[in-house]
Amino acid sequence: MEEKIRYSDAELEEFRQLINEKLEKAQLEYEQLREMIAGDGNDVNDTSPTFKVLEEGANTLSKEELGGLAQRQMKYIQNLQAALVRIENKTYGICRVTGKLIPKERLRAVPHATLTVEAKEKRL
Repeated sequence: MEEKIRYSDAELEEFRQLINEKLEKAQLEYEQLREMIAGDGNDVNDTSPTFKVLEEGANTLSKEELGGLAQRQMKYIQNLQAALVRIENKTYGICRVTGKLIPKERLRAVPHATLTVEAKEKRL
């Protein structure tokens, strides 16, 4: 039996739908994170001076953590968008190291994957 070298158009369409759903959800989460960073949240103007310093420090740390989450979310969004480009080019699901097809199960779990598990393990 001949080994498949790429996914069929129907299979690619299935992955496109999955990626678009994940992309929509990821973009909503990213916007929520941005709003949380930009928003004032709980104001510390009415608390006593002792607690004000602690709350401002916690608020800064929280914004830094949210900023990190937002950066990771943006990278995820970019990876999903790149996966959509690979679908358009009909190169989606092909390992960039081995040239073999990435199993469907892996792509369903990690739709932006560009490596088979074996190729990824060899890089570590």
